[in-house]
Formats: sequence, structure tokens, C-alpha cells
Amino acid sequence: MSEVRIVDAAFLDSLTEQACEADRGRRNFNFHASTAESCNRLLNAVEPGSYIRPHRHLDPGKDETFVVLRGRFGFLAFDETGGINLCALLDARSDRHVVNVPHGIYHTLVALTPGSIFFEAKAGPFVPLGEAELAPWAPAEKSEAATAYLASLERLFDDGADVTRSAIARSD
Repeated sequence: MSEVRIVDAAFLDSLTEQACEADRGRRNFNFHASTAESCNRLLNAVEPGSYIRPHRHLDPGKDETFVVLRGRFGFLAFDETGGINLCALLDARSDRHVVNVPHGIYHTLVALTPGSIFFEAKAGPFVPLGEAELAPWAPAEKSEAATAYLASLERLFDDGADVTRSAIARSD
């Protein structure tokens, strides 16, 4: 049975509490009744320190849109070798809080403040990421290297400024 869902501050607070308690530091709430639906719509509460491995969606129908509702995120888009093509600060209180990611683009989000939440929409059905969609140059989740890699991504946003590929030197 479908029901109307009003999302208020108390609901977002509860989602944040669940993210804080979760091993991965994040929690989602699906608006879609089944992951088999043709459109997946969800809220993602992500706490600082939660590592979302850079990935891409190879299915031409799997473009993604993110809308920051609370807090701040760093958005990063990468080339095939892990070089950063785009590094943008998304802030719910600014004029930049939405990003659309075409399929085939390696990307990740980094939570920069506690209580950060974004709305995500993409075509369904949900299919777990395949090996070809995970960035081969990015450390696996829960690995020792992931902690250091996430810290290096977070540092890109220390001054709150956006940078582009030309402003970033890769260290291999």
C-alpha cells in the first residue's frame, strides 16, 4: 500500500542518528517500495569518515542526480586512471547543492559535516555495482588504504574552494 510521506526535520534527524550508529557511517531511506521499480528515489544520510568507493554506472540508463538537503559534501569526478576531473563543494545552504552525474563517469561524494543528507534519484531496478564499475585505482571499502585515501579526498575541501583538474597535481 502506498502512502504519502512528508519528510520533516525530525525524520531527517532520525536518519542521521541511524547513520551515526551504522558501521559504515551512512543510512539510506528508500521512497520506492521495491528495488525492482523503474525509478529509485532515496535519502542518504552520510557522516564524515564514511568512505564511498569511487564508482561509475555503465548502464546508459543509470545517470544519477543528487540534491543536498542538509550539510556539505565534496563531489569528485575522475578520469579512467583516477585523475580528478572535477572537485566541487555542494552545500545545502548555498546556491550549489545539486549535481547530475552521467553514466560512465567515475565519481564519489565525501561528507564534510555531521548530519549531511542528500536525495538521490536514478533509474531502477537496483543492481549492485559490478567489478567493472568499481574504480580499480581506488582502495576497497574497509581496507587500511581506504582510510588514508578518504582523508586525502577530504583535504581537497579544507579551504572550502572548488578546484578543477588543472589545479590538482597527481602523485603516483
